[in-house]
Amino acid sequence: MSGLTSRADTGLWGVSTTEWVTTRPLDRDLDVNLVVIGGGYTGCSAALEAARSGASVALLEAKFIGHGGSGRNVGLVNAGLWLPPDAILRQMGESAGMRLLEDLGKGPEAVFRIIEREAIECEPVRAGTLHLAHSAAGRADLEDRYRQGNRIGAPLRLLDADETARRTGTRRFHGALFDPRAGTIQPLAYCQGLARAAQAKGAHLFEASPADGVVRDGDRWRVSANGHDVRAAALLVATNAYPRFVTGLAQARFSVVTYGQFATEPLPDDMRAQILPDGEGCWDTAMVMSSFRVDRAGRLILGGMGSAGGPAGAIHGAWARRKLREVFPALAGVPFAHRWHGRIAMTADHIPKVLRIGPRACAVFGYSGRGIAPGTVFGTSAARALLNDQPDAFPIPVQDAYSERFTAARTAFFEFGAAVAHAVDPLR
Repeated sequence: MSGLTSRADTGLWGVSTTEWVTTRPLDRDLDVNLVVIGGGYTGCSAALEAARSGASVALLEAKFIGHGGSGRNVGLVNAGLWLPPDAILRQMGESAGMRLLEDLGKGPEAVFRIIEREAIECEPVRAGTLHLAHSAAGRADLEDRYRQGNRIGAPLRLLDADETARRTGTRRFHGALFDPRAGTIQPLAYCQGLARAAQAKGAHLFEASPADGVVRDGDRWRVSANGHDVRAAALLVATNAYPRFVTGLAQARFSVVTYGQFATEPLPDDMRAQILPDGEGCWDTAMVMSSFRVDRAGRLILGGMGSAGGPAGAIHGAWARRKLREVFPALAGVPFAHRWHGRIAMTADHIPKVLRIGPRACAVFGYSGRGIAPGTVFGTSAARALLNDQPDAFPIPVQDAYSERFTAARTAFFEFGAAVAHAVDPLR
């Protein structure tokens, strides 16, 4: 059965979701076409696509579906990556960069199409997102992103301060970049819904089944968990920011950024009518980024870099209360009813990676804060690429090797920097 006793780890999302797939731990040997390690957006999207194509697939999740970053996400279904287009083209080259930009530009459409097709109950709102200018310099950055995005065909709109105030309910910001392709969802419910749809089409899902060994056995992969083996022609490792040690697998190298979130109870109707009345999701241009959105019940959800439950949790909590008061003065006395945090896999160049780990076997990781649409796109393409032995099906070239140095130091620096920023300048 599902690991529901742990869902409190996912904060509000574990409380408000109505999508829960029922599974059991791996309790037998299996032979399938594709074995997936990791039950987040990437793994569940791959399992769904594989099952829809008629292939047999087994997914192994160490805890419960969506336990990691997928169940702790802000819930913004954004197009593209965090990087502006020119930076992607500069790093990847024109051809590879444009393909990635085009595929991820269609990412929100892919997400909302799956939600509709599979009747996933995840509070989908396709009202766009607002990238908010926290300062005059932030406004200049948005103007540059607007020009770059429009040049490659993205339907972005640059909003002035007055229009931004009307849409957000606050005059705190200097303007915004509006992306109509995007939207918001209940992120854990979406992940659970992907898993439920995959299971309905024949996928074998196993929670509480941590993979503990991977070996190449003839022309098959053999993955062990709970004392049993899953043999498969193809293997996908999709643990992203929540890897575990697995004998026979090298760990992916990346830095980790922790992101905390704080949610109120449902706001009174008069306040709800003023704050994000059209339902956009928002994040800002500050170096130590923050975000806010509302859910279907009218809760305001404020997020910021840093672990809400770690050693600096009190600092981040105090920052969140001050931030709420600064952005929405009318909410100054409104308490937070939920707090939680999750991990983001941040590659050095902020571009996702597909790493070849053997014949018809890949690891996918490093969405750098953009998990929902990229995870869906990469997971869907992974099923096609691995089942058909066509690596070109991935949105980016597959790499034979990838490494980073000083990842632990960078991870510590990100957390320390967020704590200092929230303590010294709590309103940034």
